[in-house]
Amino acid sequence: MIWRIANDLRGSVDGWDFKSYVLGLLFYRYISENLTSYINRGEHEAGNPGFDYAAISDEQAEIGRGDTVQEKGFYILPSELFVNVRARAAKDVNLNETLERVFKDIEGSAVGTPSEDDMKGLFDDIDVNSNKLGATVAKRNEKLVGLLDAIGGLRLGDAGDAVIDTFGDAYEYLMTMYASQAGKSGGEFFTPQEVSELLARITVVGKTEVNKVYDPACGSGSLLLKFAKVLGRDNVRQGFFGQEINLTTYNLARINMFLHDINYEKFDIALGDTLLEPKHWDDEPFEAIVSNPPYSIHWEGKDNSLLINDKRFAPAGVLAPKSKADLAFTMHILSWLSEDGTAAIVEFPGVLYRGGAERKIRQYLVDNNFIDAVIQLPPDLFFGTTIATCVIVLKKSKRDNAILFIDASDQFERSGNKNRLTDENREYILGWFIEREDVEYRAKLVSNERIGENEYNIAVSSYVRPKDTRERVDIHQLNADIAGIVKREQELRTQIDAIVADLESDESPRIAESDASNGMKSKVDDHAIR
Repeated sequence: MIWRIANDLRGSVDGWDFKSYVLGLLFYRYISENLTSYINRGEHEAGNPGFDYAAISDEQAEIGRGDTVQEKGFYILPSELFVNVRARAAKDVNLNETLERVFKDIEGSAVGTPSEDDMKGLFDDIDVNSNKLGATVAKRNEKLVGLLDAIGGLRLGDAGDAVIDTFGDAYEYLMTMYASQAGKSGGEFFTPQEVSELLARITVVGKTEVNKVYDPACGSGSLLLKFAKVLGRDNVRQGFFGQEINLTTYNLARINMFLHDINYEKFDIALGDTLLEPKHWDDEPFEAIVSNPPYSIHWEGKDNSLLINDKRFAPAGVLAPKSKADLAFTMHILSWLSEDGTAAIVEFPGVLYRGGAERKIRQYLVDNNFIDAVIQLPPDLFFGTTIATCVIVLKKSKRDNAILFIDASDQFERSGNKNRLTDENREYILGWFIEREDVEYRAKLVSNERIGENEYNIAVSSYVRPKDTRERVDIHQLNADIAGIVKREQELRTQIDAIVADLESDESPRIAESDASNGMKSKVDDHAIR
């Protein structure tokens, strides 16, 4: 329903561009209703059951601004609430200006408060004056009215009820659909939900709570938010942390946090290049880290003389290649990981076996017993690529000096134009991971020493023998069958030759008789002519 509405409204606007309007207005509606519910609940509990924040004047509302911003991180005056702006929208000839002012006021309400960085720029991608919405102000406003009505008409429950996560679910669904339509660019900001859940569950095996969770390339934040469902948001004690280099995606991640009822003091999403300008470096190490970093991107590497002495990369004695930053992210994650923590990282398969600097980094990781497991995933799981990725699991405190290799390459079902991990697939993978023992054709526990003897190759296919699904053939029986066929063929040829000979001998008298008859007829005809 929500996807059909979004597509119907966008008209000629590119879907990837239009997502900012749909997702942004969904967020605007959510924070309006969430704030209204919060204020109304407080008044009702104070003995004012008929109070409705949306119905009071802006002057009356100003009284509670300070306390509310301290608690919620933002403030919206009654006249600027989604419900009231929508009610006036069709008759507001300056609707674009109204929305622009409202968005600035909401962001401005946090200036000078602890939530300023969390609210700043959240509406930057909603350009209400863009020609993409229409060639004239009237056309643009017409599109905006349609958007407000469509978003406002969705049945999404009570935004003040923390149990109801329909706003967050709607947001995740829309991002999934936009990612699937966007090709490579979609894959760069969104990890499929079933993969996110698998990674989150791997990092919290045996735990009911963690200090905090982290993703150094967090995209839209979907990986981080899986912990809220796997553990419960209150069991991530210090909150959700991440960093994202793309401004638009950074905004999506922060909006995603709010829509999943993660309050501003429980998340810290930073903007910037994690490899060159890492945030959170002075924080307490993270007990759970998950990430799906961009595959084999370029970075400064050895061109930046400071990086080889960076405490994140220096222990390996070498930097990841300039054209392949994959293991730079891996080393960064290891550095940010707590002694009792677990990290699960989606990796490009080449990092498992390529030589040069990457081999040296793998040697460091293996010799120091930091790699806990390597899991081969099925192909075509992610948006924007069909490659079969893998998961590297890191730990600083292990119970053995070995790596568990798991082949889960066939654990999927086809859904539309992509493969996906079903609940059953995830349970199988998690079960093999937890048991940590050999399973024929599935899992193999291999000593670090043996891996070193194999040139530090950590490709799953090097250690887990796949099941041979080819049909077994008894060569002796096959030869006997062929001999029988040849013998039978010879018998049939003999029978056919005999039949042909009989037919030819039976035809000979009739041919002679026919020739004689034709000769007599010729003489009679000659006599008649004369």
